[in-house]
Amino acid sequence: MLKELAAAFDTLKFNSIRPAEGYLKYDYLIPAGFYKQMWDWDGFFIGCYLASHKKEDAKYLKGWVLNFVNSTDKDGYVPGCITTKGPRPIFGKFAMKPFLSQGAYFASEFGGSFSWIAPVYETLKKVIEYREKTQFDPKYGLFFWDIAIQSGADNNPALTNDTNDRSAILAADINTFQLREYISMMKIARKLGKTGDVSKYKLKAETLQARMLKYLWFPEKESFFNVRRDNGKAIERVSYSNFVPLFQGILPFADGQKMINRYLISEKYMMATYGIRSLSRQDSLYNNACIIIPYSNWQGPVWINANYMYTVALVRYRYEDVAREVAKKIAPILLNDIKVNHSMHECYNADKGFPLAPTAEQSPNGIFTGFVGWNMLEQNMLEGAVNGKWMMLDLGK
Repeated sequence: MLKELAAAFDTLKFNSIRPAEGYLKYDYLIPAGFYKQMWDWDGFFIGCYLASHKKEDAKYLKGWVLNFVNSTDKDGYVPGCITTKGPRPIFGKFAMKPFLSQGAYFASEFGGSFSWIAPVYETLKKVIEYREKTQFDPKYGLFFWDIAIQSGADNNPALTNDTNDRSAILAADINTFQLREYISMMKIARKLGKTGDVSKYKLKAETLQARMLKYLWFPEKESFFNVRRDNGKAIERVSYSNFVPLFQGILPFADGQKMINRYLISEKYMMATYGIRSLSRQDSLYNNACIIIPYSNWQGPVWINANYMYTVALVRYRYEDVAREVAKKIAPILLNDIKVNHSMHECYNADKGFPLAPTAEQSPNGIFTGFVGWNMLEQNMLEGAVNGKWMMLDLGK
């Protein structure tokens, strides 16, 4: 399966790479098919996939960073979606997810040089400072999404899209991603000889991790949960986002195993026939509906980027055999999709394995356009399963 999948992706990957055009001054990365825009975490994962297979392809991840850096305003705001004509104005002032410093770090690690970051280093700092001003709760010392759709898990029931309840929830995923931004900045500062910033970002990372463990980890439930800012109460829904902290490995080993045993690898909750679900099958909203407009469905279907993060967590906490099983469950549904449709879909029915959105009816002019993007992470997962070569995107602590 690995050889066949790698051969398919050697062709399909070019659907996700676009030459510099208009507002975008560097070659840019798109999910392809249904999506023609450059997005935040999509481009990060696509860029990491490309760079992990060819050192010279780290230039695409570098270009992704520089395109977003060039879109940063004087305050440090950078949009989460950019087109050749400029930032795409969706959902108000839609801010980029915390991936920019990680992208700069891994572009340099895969590409072999950090020197290119020096001219944009102050902009990376400004982006972090903007998030600290606009999406940080000083009472808890934690970060929050504006609405669910900003998180990328568009209709995650552990968040909300109620515009009358904006910025209401301290979330496990945004805090993990921001923690990784701090660690990335610490490592970049060290490479660039900025000693004072090394200490600053190290302290920020340590403080944020401690706050996550204090407020978002519930030992009696053996799980992370999102928490409401107004009353401090946990939103006790077993969702994809609960497990993102395990991607970074912030839990002590024994606690991580407890959470994984109870929820992630349990068929009662997250484990499915064709991968790991995006929402527990016990949840009242669990479904595998085929939705892409007005937002994509994260209430049950298998998403490849989420399964990539799950498998990294499994390997971290010594469930490598289960990680292998997950990778091997997903490969056949992607290969069959490519064989039948000459492309892929953005998510798959967790219980039956068939592709969901985008359908032809959901696509422009009623013509199936497919999806590529971060689905290519399955190759990294399968390389781990077959060769023990897991792409961990490890930052340490």
